[in-house]
Amino acid sequence: MRKQSIEVATIILAGGQGTRLHPLTIHHSKPAVAYGGRYRLIDIPISNSINSDFRQIFVIAQYLSDELQHHINQTYHFDVYNPGSIDVLTPQLNEKGEKEWFNGTADAVRKNLPTILKSSADYFLILSGDQLYNINFQYLLTFAQSKNADLTIASIPVLEKEARRMGLLKIDKDCTITDFIEKPKNGIEDFEIPREFFEEWKIKPSKDPLYLGSMGIYVFKRETLEALLEHDKREDFGYHLIHTAVKHKKTSAFVFGGYWEDIGTVASYYEANLVLTRAKEGLDIYDETNPIYTRPTFLPGPRIKQTKVTQSIICEGCIIEADEISNCVIGLRTHIKRGSIIRDTVILGNHFYMPPLHEKKDEHYWIGENCLIEKTIIDEHVQIGNNVKLINKAKHTHFDGEGIFVRDGIIIVTSGTKLPNNFEF
Repeated sequence: MRKQSIEVATIILAGGQGTRLHPLTIHHSKPAVAYGGRYRLIDIPISNSINSDFRQIFVIAQYLSDELQHHINQTYHFDVYNPGSIDVLTPQLNEKGEKEWFNGTADAVRKNLPTILKSSADYFLILSGDQLYNINFQYLLTFAQSKNADLTIASIPVLEKEARRMGLLKIDKDCTITDFIEKPKNGIEDFEIPREFFEEWKIKPSKDPLYLGSMGIYVFKRETLEALLEHDKREDFGYHLIHTAVKHKKTSAFVFGGYWEDIGTVASYYEANLVLTRAKEGLDIYDETNPIYTRPTFLPGPRIKQTKVTQSIICEGCIIEADEISNCVIGLRTHIKRGSIIRDTVILGNHFYMPPLHEKKDEHYWIGENCLIEKTIIDEHVQIGNNVKLINKAKHTHFDGEGIFVRDGIIIVTSGTKLPNNFEF
């Protein structure tokens, strides 16, 4: 009997160590890093999938997976009236009692294929666990069906600087992919988007050359994914299997014109957070029809006392006594004491105001009195004393210290760090 509708299952690749996001990934897997004051990066692909009514989701995790799995279990709940499932797949023991670690994106899917293929899905939507976007994937599926494509790759027009860190597509007027190269170091001129395609694909005019970058979002026909993983045993989609698909399968490119950001570095993570404070830029977290889901907190609204607040986001449960907060994202349960000035800073917040089973009254997580903090990322569960200055006075672009790091001129204070009174950096 013919099926009445197309079934889609989502596979989210969330196993990478995130070395370029170090030191934020010392204590967290990359998809579990806090974002926007109250979310985790993994919430974005899961929420977009659910909002697109693709509710069978596999999350493939590996590095520091316990925190990620705990967050997912505490956040996403389905039942007979709200059907769906999220299965977190991690490396399993083989017959020798050894864990079979994943060696790349394609290898991760291949090693979990017996579980994934228990799904009756006709198509598999493959996503990354560390990207930001608002996309209705139904449009992507409809496009893939209209082209009868074995593989459809979501793509976005980018300038040369971004192009060199992405996979680049060359396509014809019918959006068929004719060539692909992953993170090219040189020789990208042949991949420049022809100007005559701009109007047809609704690309904004640019005086500089534009290229079509892969967003790392793939729609595979079921049989195509299974066959590729079986016949090409290499480890990675971008470097390996996509080349095979372009050569031997019908592949198409879906051109996307909205916001998309790959959280590849500390600088991109920092800017992606602060851009939320500016209207009509960055990820749309204020769309009630397409919410970004996350773990409920049941916290009160922030309490703010005589503080000058400019262009900032202050999340639930915060106690703010500071003199000034400017261009900041202040995460859950952040306590900032009187006299402090916080500028251009991302504070990830806390799971609780003080450690569980605490015995000392001074074990609260807070930012003390009369502190000056600028261009900083403060991870969870940090205690900062009084009169502390974090201003990068030596103007480091890169620095590794004890609980204090600098990347791209941005100070990072890692989780669990305690900075004493009068500390300066």
